[in-house]
Amino acid sequence: MRQSKLFTKTIKQAPKDETSFNAKTLIKAGFIDKSSAGIYSFLPLGLRVHNKICDIVREEMNAIGGQEILMPALTPKKAWQKTDRWDSFDVLFKVIGNNKREYALGATHEEIVTPLVQKHIFSYKELPVYIYQIQTKFRDELRAKAGLIRGREFSMKDLYSFHVDKKDLDKFYEITKDAYFKIFNRCGLSEITYLTYSSGGDFSKYSHEFQTLAENGEDTIYICDDCKIAINQEIIDEQKVCPNCKNKDLRKEKSIEVGNIFKLGTRFSNAFDFFYTNKKGQKHDIEMGCYGIGPSRIVGTIVEVYHDNKGIIWPESVAPYQVHLLDLEAKKTSEDIYNKLLKNEVEVFYDDQDDKSAGEKFADADLIGIPYRLVVSKKTLEQNSVEFKKRDKQETKLVKIEKIVEELGGNK
Repeated sequence: MRQSKLFTKTIKQAPKDETSFNAKTLIKAGFIDKSSAGIYSFLPLGLRVHNKICDIVREEMNAIGGQEILMPALTPKKAWQKTDRWDSFDVLFKVIGNNKREYALGATHEEIVTPLVQKHIFSYKELPVYIYQIQTKFRDELRAKAGLIRGREFSMKDLYSFHVDKKDLDKFYEITKDAYFKIFNRCGLSEITYLTYSSGGDFSKYSHEFQTLAENGEDTIYICDDCKIAINQEIIDEQKVCPNCKNKDLRKEKSIEVGNIFKLGTRFSNAFDFFYTNKKGQKHDIEMGCYGIGPSRIVGTIVEVYHDNKGIIWPESVAPYQVHLLDLEAKKTSEDIYNKLLKNEVEVFYDDQDDKSAGEKFADADLIGIPYRLVVSKKTLEQNSVEFKKRDKQETKLVKIEKIVEELGGNK
C-alpha cells in the first residue's frame, strides 16, 4: 500500500472530548474516526488490524467445531418478551418501525439463536452443536467511555453451545477456555491475560472473564500468581482466597475485560420450550453455554498495553502491515524495494509521500507502529543498504538490499 494513496492521514491532535489513550492514539494515527461518544468508524489501517483479529478468532472457533453463521442485528420485541428481558435488559437500543412494531438492536443473541437452533435439533444424536457469529453489537451505555474498550457500537464474536447434559457442557466449557488462551496468545496478550472468576449474574453463581492487565483498565482484579488465575473485585468480598489453591496472598491489578464465558444452563432453552428426545423418546432439557470475545475491544486493549511516548507498538500477528518502508529522496531504489517486497508476499506500507520531511515520516512511522521500519536514503545507498529498525527496539542497523527479504524472514 502506498501511503500517498491512503485517503486518511495522521493528525496532530485527537478530539478534545476524547479521554482514553487508545482512542486518542488510534484517531491520531488514522486507524479510527469518532462519529460520536462510543461510536467509531474503522479506517483502512484500523480495519486491517480488526480483520486480522477476527481471522484469528474465526480459526480458533472453527478448530473446536464452531459453525459460523450471521444473525440479524434487528431483533423483534416478541423474542425478548419470551425470555422476560425486554424490560430488564437495561442497555437495549429499542426502535419502532413504520409498521409500529417494536425491535431491539442486537445487544446479545440468545433470543435469536435459541429458536433458530430449535428448528433443526430434535434428538440427542444431533447434539452437541456449537454456533457462532462475528457481528456488530449495540448497547445503550449510559456513559460510553474508554474508546474502543466500552462503546455503544462494537464488534463481538458470540458462540452458543447446546448440550444433552451439564457434563457435556462442562467438557466444552474447558475446551473453550483453552481456545480463548490460544486467541490471546496469537494476539500477543497471553502473558498478561488471566482467567478471572466473576459474578454469574442471572445464570450461575460464577462466570469467567478473561482480563488483560492494563494501567488504565476499567476493572480491578486480584491475582493468584501460583495458579495464574484471578478474582474480579466485584466478588472479592465473598471469595477472598484463590478458588483453586486457597492462597490468600492475592495481587491487586487494573485490567481490561477482553472476553467472557457463561454456563447458561436451561435459562433460554426452557423459555422457548426447546427440548431434545433421548434414546427412549423422552424429553430432556438442553443445557446451553455462551462465549463472548470482542475484536474491536482487543484492538483498543492492545494499544493500551503496547505503546511508548511516540505511538503504538503492534504485535506482528495483528499489525496492519509487517514493514513500513520510508523513502528519503531515493525514489527509484525505494520503488524497486517496494516491488520486491510485494513480489515476496511481504505486507508493506510504503511512505512515498513527496510533501513530507524526513522528521515527519519518522514521526508517522513511530505513531502508526508497524513492527519493522526500512529507510532508504542517499546515505544508506552509499553502502548498497537500507536502515533497518524494529519498532520496539532503539537500535538500528544497515542491511544489504539483496538481504532485506531474508532479514525479515529471520525476524518473524
